[in-house]
Amino acid sequence: MWNKPQLMNAVTDLLLVAATAALLVAAVVWSARLPLFPLREVLVTHELREVRRSELENSLSGLLRGNFFSIKVEDLRQSLEQLPWVRRAEVRRQWPSRIEVSIEEHLPVAFWGQATGQMVNSYGEVFTASLSAPPSAPMPLLIGPTGLAPEILSHYQQAEDILKPVGRIPRALSVSPRLAVQLRLDDGMIVELGRQQPKAPVSERLLRFVEYYPSVLSAARQRPSVVDMRYPNGFALRIAAAPATESKGKP
Repeated sequence: MWNKPQLMNAVTDLLLVAATAALLVAAVVWSARLPLFPLREVLVTHELREVRRSELENSLSGLLRGNFFSIKVEDLRQSLEQLPWVRRAEVRRQWPSRIEVSIEEHLPVAFWGQATGQMVNSYGEVFTASLSAPPSAPMPLLIGPTGLAPEILSHYQQAEDILKPVGRIPRALSVSPRLAVQLRLDDGMIVELGRQQPKAPVSERLLRFVEYYPSVLSAARQRPSVVDMRYPNGFALRIAAAPATESKGKP
């Protein structure tokens, strides 16, 4: 190799390039650790409804150590997504000294189950949080296996549309462990719809209820407490027992 000056020159050039690259990397690492690029601002890019400023500060405070380059944005994102009302968070650096935070909050559309604070968002996902104020409109109650929350929400939305012609609003929809569907309407009436079946979908039974709704009301002297639509060609009514009246005799 000593007798080959061209090879020697090539090796020398390669070593110089490697040394220069190593120096550049060391310089970048060294400068990133210096207080030359301080982080001056954390900006939330849009207004939040339920997430409070104090919650954001507590979530991020222990992670905002270092400078613009050394902050771990992935750790910030994961910490934010632990907050009850945060469905998804995005964190990015904005040169020269700012971190920008974008948060998607849960949009609650229904209460879930019997546990306090559990709700279903618009994606059919169950989450646990506390409302800062009562909802502007009454939210329905959905009950069923947690893994079926998206399907149960879809059942509710379909029922809501089907019942519009008769002016009734579903206030609760429950799915039993055997997957039987039951509706409670805004007037307190219970509608038993049974299990989903290929030849008799739950939606068809509810459509039949809407079709016969005037007959249901006129068939009984008082409003039925339960309408059972699980029969293939008809329905059954359960009438609430009239309250007992106390009779007073003469002494």
